[in-house]
Amino acid sequence: MSGWKAKRFWKEVQVVPAQGGYSVQLDGRPVKTPAKTLLVVPSADFAQAIAAEWAAQEGEVNPQTMPFTRSANAALDKVAPQFAEVADMIAAYGGTDLLCYRATAPQELIMRQAQAWDPLLDWAAAEFGARLQVGHGVMHVAQDRAALQPLYAQVHAMTPYQLTGFHDLVGISGSLIIGLAVAQGHIDAGQGWSLSRIDETWQAEQWGRDDEAEELAEVKRQEFLHAKRVFDLALLS
Repeated sequence: MSGWKAKRFWKEVQVVPAQGGYSVQLDGRPVKTPAKTLLVVPSADFAQAIAAEWAAQEGEVNPQTMPFTRSANAALDKVAPQFAEVADMIAAYGGTDLLCYRATAPQELIMRQAQAWDPLLDWAAAEFGARLQVGHGVMHVAQDRAALQPLYAQVHAMTPYQLTGFHDLVGISGSLIIGLAVAQGHIDAGQGWSLSRIDETWQAEQWGRDDEAEELAEVKRQEFLHAKRVFDLALLS
């Protein structure tokens, strides 16, 4: 027996002001999250992006075509109720940041990593007072607690909506520093994605392209770009 699927029942989609931001209404009825929380987002542009997704649905509702709605649901149902735990989990990436783990060979890859990643570590040191240490190989690089503290503070200062976008910026890239650099506009999302893929790009240059791996990477790239958009929309008022 096939599972029940929601079907479009509305004719009109509207964005309306609400306490704390903006909500989306379907024929005058407010959209709610799966946990039955009133869906209120912090900016009109965010609400418009969600409204466009609902307006585009035909026949059966397909959540996979509604990334902004899914992000809003995640912010309200998952991130907000356990904000401190989520913030701690993301901030912990600073202790094992991608940028701090360098190749031992060949020399060209070592140089490529240094040229791409050292400026970001320098930026984090200047911007936050967070000087992270670099190692070579897979051995754990212990980071100074004093260096990590301002990075933790940056993450915990975010709103639930910002943290929802930031979660994927960090999780997909494997780097708290890349996530912060993209979120704060020090580099754009495309640059951030490319900087997180130094090793994969090198491997492809040496051994050739893998179509399946590239398809998966493109999915992740789109998710990364979407995460930046969510973060930006959470900043607007």
